[in-house]
Amino acid sequence: MTVRDRTKLDAESIVDFIADIFDRRGADSYLGEAVTMSEHMLQSAYLAEQVGADDSLVAAALLHDIGHYTSEFPPDAQDQGIDNRHDVAGAAVLAPYFPKRVTDCVRYHVPAKRYLCATDPGYFARLSEASVLTLKLQGGPMSPSEIEDFHKLANLDDILRVRIWDDAAKVAGRATPSFAHYAPLLQRMVDSHRTG
Repeated sequence: MTVRDRTKLDAESIVDFIADIFDRRGADSYLGEAVTMSEHMLQSAYLAEQVGADDSLVAAALLHDIGHYTSEFPPDAQDQGIDNRHDVAGAAVLAPYFPKRVTDCVRYHVPAKRYLCATDPGYFARLSEASVLTLKLQGGPMSPSEIEDFHKLANLDDILRVRIWDDAAKVAGRATPSFAHYAPLLQRMVDSHRTG
């Protein structure tokens, strides 16, 4: 199954679809970082797992950047000064299959960076060079009114946790489990969402 086949997705095939993305595209460069896309997403999930996060947060950490593969924007969109809105694209493709807690963390992980830049004086200094570049494309630090609106999100604490793991998941050579380790967890989430 390819990304273009997503109209054929269902609860039985979504995890295989995601596995296929990791297999085919996981070695893609991660926006100038020292890790590949799959290394980054697997590191995020591993960091969540290491602190005892529940299945929803591990899934959200693993899938937070899946929108880089579902968006219709070209791969060099950032070079053209275009924000590919991978957060919104990723949440949209996952929404039929995963709980809102997961998709909220995916949908709002970019605004979470903007929020933390506006509210935590030391946060910006911890961003990688590539993340500073994307921050500019994504609108920069939030305004006071945006912060006020962001505070109203039901899953705010979880969204911020996923953002922190996202920022820390850029270490070259860090050993992590493979996607296959997380596939059963993802299927449990999908099955629970389907019957819930």
